[in-house]
Amino acid sequence: MARWEPGARERLVVAAVDLFTEQGYDATTVTQIAERAGVTKSTFFRHFPDKRELLVAGQETLSRLLADGIAAAPAGASPLEAVSAGLERACDAMGPANRELGPRLRAAVAASTELQERDALKSVGLAAAMATALLARGVPESTAHLAGEVGVMAFKRGYSSWVDADPELAGALWGRVSSAFEELRAASASLG
Repeated sequence: MARWEPGARERLVVAAVDLFTEQGYDATTVTQIAERAGVTKSTFFRHFPDKRELLVAGQETLSRLLADGIAAAPAGASPLEAVSAGLERACDAMGPANRELGPRLRAAVAASTELQERDALKSVGLAAAMATALLARGVPESTAHLAGEVGVMAFKRGYSSWVDADPELAGALWGRVSSAFEELRAASASLG
């Protein structure tokens, strides 16, 4: 097995998503995931405590990118402008590999109640990361939480659009997320 080759974590995620899609989450074992990724079972456990955690493999990095972008927004930025800066930073870190994995990941989540629950917790975590970064900028608590939720909605809508787009026309993720974010801003303004 190629257990010392770089990229084991990424290979484990791809292997797991493919197996979840092919045979279902419940029927997939850690051993099968490790074998498909070309690593040992102990290498799997060095990267993940269990197979559920594969779904949120990039959540910590994504949360950090969102928070860093919010923190780096200009001092006079509104809460939504700061969230937009966080979303842009996170989107810039995602490339073709993320886009290619998207449909398979979505299918795996749709087929498993446990993965749907984990995906919902991921959204909560991302919103919390944005709200915490906004609170650090002095944004009032309710505004910070609302802006974080809007950011998650924009990211999910934009990501879905990006994954579904023709590869030749998909463009960068930020373009899709930015459009979704502006639509949500306009919708919230119309609430009165």
